[in-house]
This record gives sequence, structure tokens and C-alpha cells, in this order.
Amino acid sequence: MSNQIYIGVDLGGTNIKVGICDEQGKLLQTLEGPTGAENGAEAVIERIAQQVRQIVEESPFEWEQVAGIGAGLAGFMDIPEGFVKFSPNLQWHNVPAKKILETLLGKTVKIDNDANVAALGEAWAGAGAGIPNVVCYTLGTGVGGGIIINGKIYQGSAGMAGELGHMSVVPDIEAIQCGCGQMGCLETVSSATGIVRMAKEAVERGERTSLALHEKIEAKHVFDAAKSGDEVSLRIVNRAAYYLGRSMAAMAVIVNPKRFIIGGGVSKAGEILFQPIRETFKKYTPETAGEGVEIVAATLGNDAGVVGAAGLNLR
Repeated sequence: MSNQIYIGVDLGGTNIKVGICDEQGKLLQTLEGPTGAENGAEAVIERIAQQVRQIVEESPFEWEQVAGIGAGLAGFMDIPEGFVKFSPNLQWHNVPAKKILETLLGKTVKIDNDANVAALGEAWAGAGAGIPNVVCYTLGTGVGGGIIINGKIYQGSAGMAGELGHMSVVPDIEAIQCGCGQMGCLETVSSATGIVRMAKEAVERGERTSLALHEKIEAKHVFDAAKSGDEVSLRIVNRAAYYLGRSMAAMAVIVNPKRFIIGGGVSKAGEILFQPIRETFKKYTPETAGEGVEIVAATLGNDAGVVGAAGLNLR
């Protein structure tokens, strides 16, 4: 048994997930509880501290063995100062999360964006283990991302690096406005939200598709219909995949990663999504930048955030 352990916190709008990892990124134990966001930032942070202490108390480890604590938080960060500048999901504004947690716990705490820590988790102990340079996409309600260079999160000058969903990739003639205010973002076509929007628009136009049978269309319905040969659904899936592939082609000549990792609920669609992504990537990437590059599914699932958060003190 290692003498040191690392605690990771994955803070969501509904639940707080806490995990204990060893020095190799192996997840040893987890604990989940309600976020209670309606009670305000200070109450949520106190709840995080309580869960961190609780998981150690319920483990075979001692508090003195905790070598570091990391937290992945959704929102816009001032990472060096440890501030959450704005979190839309939690309605936090300028919350000094790092300072409060360190005061409550008496331990070093590092914070980062939730998508970044999920990427770090996959790079450390998941689909990118042993590979120093990877780019991760998280396809869910939106499109998140993280860039890992030489085993470390690349944050950029303002902590905004890796916001892959807000790459403008859709031509103006086809573009719609993204929630961020910009036009043609990847998120508008390759997220679950974007896929459902395109499906609803096709049904409203009266296109012939089995999607019209669903009272409430979900992204899974689109992928299932595509697998069954529904032409409208295939077109939507191929469009989502095309722009993901184009964005990866751009990243290949900027970052030149060895592997692209795709996680999130949408990634569970499997090869019907991955195959056209790979085809588009190959078509638009110079051979020298794309040679040997792999596009694979994430492997840690919902544990990526806690593993990556724990790794903030090691990577």
C-alpha cells in the first residue's frame, strides 16, 4: 500500500463525487452526495470538505497520508489564483474556491476546469495512459475538451485553452449562433443538443424519417435510427462527425497529438460516429501531421473527472 494518496473532487450541478487515487492513478474508493447548489457557494464548498474528510475516514488510510487534493469545477476559472470567475450551472461569481477549501481542509488544493480534469484523467490512467500528448473531446449536452502536452494540462494565458466546442468550424451560410454568442461553433452541430436540434428541424420540415415517431427526440434515437439505415439520421450523424473530424485536423497541425480521445454520452454511439470522424480527419490532415494518430473512445467513463482532479497534484 502506498504511503500517499490523492483526493479528486468532481463537482457537478447535481452531485459531488469524491475519489481516492494512488500515485499511479488507480481509483481506490469513491463517494457521492448531493451538491445542494441552491444553498449557495459557501455551503457547497463546505459540503465538498465534509465529503473529502468522510471518504478518508471510511477508507483504510489516515488523513496524514493525503498528499494533495484537486477539484474539477464547471465554469470559467482564474486557475493560478484559484477563483471560479463564473459558473453558469452553479450561479457562482468570483468564488475563491481554492482558498476556502485549503482553509477548511488544511491541505494543498488545486482547481481546474471540469473538462480539463476529465482529459487529464484519461491521459493519466485511461485511454491515453503512457502517451504524453493527447487531445480529449467530451461530447454531451455541449462539447468540452482538454489538451494534454507532455503529460500536463495546457491552460493557455487566460485558462481558456481546450475550449474545443467553441472552435468556429461551420461555414457562415450554414452557421447558427452558439450559446457562447459566436456563430458556427462545433458545439452547435456535434453535441447531443446540436444533434437533437438538427433532428427536430428535419421532422419539422416534413422529411421522411423514423424520428417523427418519437414524441421527444433524444440523441440516442438519432444514432439508433442511423444504424437502422434511416437516411435523415445518417445525414445528421455524418454532419456531426464531419465537423469533429475537421476540428481534429486543425488540432493536428497546431498541437500534433499522438491520440484523440472522445468521451461523453454521445461517444457511446460507437463506430457509426467514429468511422466518419476518422475518414474526415484523414482527408483534411497533412500526412506528416496525421501519421500514426489514433482516434479512440474514452475508457474511464464517469470516473475521469475524479481521477484527473486527483492527478492535478502529480501531473
